[in-house]
Amino acid sequence: MNFNFFRNMASVSPVNRNGVEKSLDVNKYATKKTIAQGLLDVALLTANASQLKYVLQVGEKHEFYTLMLSLICISIVLQVIQACLCVLLGSALNINKEEQCPNANRANNVTLCVNIAIMAVNVIIGSFEMKYPQYIENSYNISGPP
Repeated sequence: MNFNFFRNMASVSPVNRNGVEKSLDVNKYATKKTIAQGLLDVALLTANASQLKYVLQVGEKHEFYTLMLSLICISIVLQVIQACLCVLLGSALNINKEEQCPNANRANNVTLCVNIAIMAVNVIIGSFEMKYPQYIENSYNISGPP
């Protein structure tokens, strides 16, 4: 089996299939990276929404209700800010244009800082177990009918 065909198809070099050199469009790469990051952010936002639902359902019976509610809300707000920055990076700023490079670089650095903050907040959220306490487990008949 000839794997050279697949190797050429997956190549990231700036030479197309016809052997003609083409310029690498860094802006397209950055846009695709931003879109992929946005999809991961949607997954995290969904997880935070699920955690928020759980904390609100349990209410103040949860041992860390106020802390968890605060951290989840902070995480969601930071994710919305990051989404706005990603939209700005992906659509409004073109790093191929010299005059937009400083703004794109600043926006990228701010996005990175917000991303680190989101990660830190979610590590703290994850450190407080999100399992059903004893008083909720007893309200469900897990083993089936008596």
